[in-house]
Amino acid sequence: MDVLWAARTDPGLRRPHNEDNFCARPDLGLFLVADGMGGHAGGEVASRLAVEAIEAFIAESTGPDIDTVWPFQYDAAISLDANRLRTAFRLANRRLQDEVTRQFLLRGMATTASGLLIGADGVANAAHVGDSRIYRHREDTLVKLSQDHSWVEEQVRAGVLDASAASQHPWRNVVTRAISGGDEPMVDLFPVPLHDGDRILLCSDGLSVTVTEESLAQALREESELGALADRLIDAANAAGGPDNITVLLLEVHAA
Repeated sequence: MDVLWAARTDPGLRRPHNEDNFCARPDLGLFLVADGMGGHAGGEVASRLAVEAIEAFIAESTGPDIDTVWPFQYDAAISLDANRLRTAFRLANRRLQDEVTRQFLLRGMATTASGLLIGADGVANAAHVGDSRIYRHREDTLVKLSQDHSWVEEQVRAGVLDASAASQHPWRNVVTRAISGGDEPMVDLFPVPLHDGDRILLCSDGLSVTVTEESLAQALREESELGALADRLIDAANAAGGPDNITVLLLEVHAA
């Protein structure tokens, strides 16, 4: 299985700096988006440290000597790659904890993280914490694979708010789960079956809160080249006001 990819990140139109980070390591099968939060540039630090920690563990846990780097108990109920992702996210949390201990001004920093790990056998697993998103586009249909960990999304699932009210609610940016350096994060883990021609979109909420899913699906359907598609999505978010940092990471799957 061959995987093409393209990525873009942009500060948007209203933020003085970019607190998003991403990782694209096709040699590891790892693709990751992180959206940082926190004052004193803490969000930028949080997302960078999390991405570095996740990437480092995935690299270290590749190959026959995996037992030598396994810091948590292995869960036989889930796949090897799901274990690797969950461990990587937990280690990212510990990395933030260590940094807060060193630099008090970073207290309160946190980050979302949404990642995909594609094994050598072409089987993909996803891990997700926060309100960045993972979408799959297949045969002109866009499906959101991840579930937002946000206050408004919880109210929508409970039937208290509808989607329209949630999009305008003043608490729409309140995240209920994050990698923050506190308690170990609850990480959503799920397999992502991949078919020839699939496109996967990982993005920060700077895209998803400004561009409708209908517009995302249209762009994914119309743009044949991934770099042009990434540019189009960034431009669409900025055309809608660009209120937040925007990161787009696109994958396109081709059968070998």
